[in-house]
Amino acid sequence: MLTTELPIEKAFMLIEPGPVILVTTNDKGKNNIMTISWHMVTDFTPKIALTTGPWNYSFKALVNTRECIIAIPTIDLAEKVIAIGDCSGADVDKFQKFGLTPLPASDVKAPLISECLACLECRVIDYIKSQDIFILQGTHAWIDKQRKERRTFHANGDGTFVVDGNTINLRSLMEDKLPAGV
Repeated sequence: MLTTELPIEKAFMLIEPGPVILVTTNDKGKNNIMTISWHMVTDFTPKIALTTGPWNYSFKALVNTRECIIAIPTIDLAEKVIAIGDCSGADVDKFQKFGLTPLPASDVKAPLISECLACLECRVIDYIKSQDIFILQGTHAWIDKQRKERRTFHANGDGTFVVDGNTINLRSLMEDKLPAGV
């Protein structure tokens, strides 16, 4: 029974998106990484929306270059991912500090992150200023098929995280509704 009211400023925690991702940028030859959990897929092409604003060092790079990489870390990188989000690229080279390997992308100057499960090259196609939302269009996707750890982690919004667990297959219930190739 729903008898306890949740403070409205905590309601976002009930529908917090996931997984936690890393976003890389390269502005004027300087690589940077930010941690973010406020994002969502908007269609299958893929278009992705993510929220960040002028308070974040990476914001300026996104505005200036209109490109980035979305990198998908797995649970073995969780502590680094959180630490990346707790410092600013204005003060530190995050690739060097956290022992991550930048790799060249094929379509953007922002680097892929070798240690991540997957990376998606993106171009900014829109910015909704009133909401600080960037709309990204994926252009190339990369995955490490040899990587043994594949579990991602999702923010609860209060400093705790949920780790992916068992996968259940319910495709037979959706077969006529899945996009081609899925």
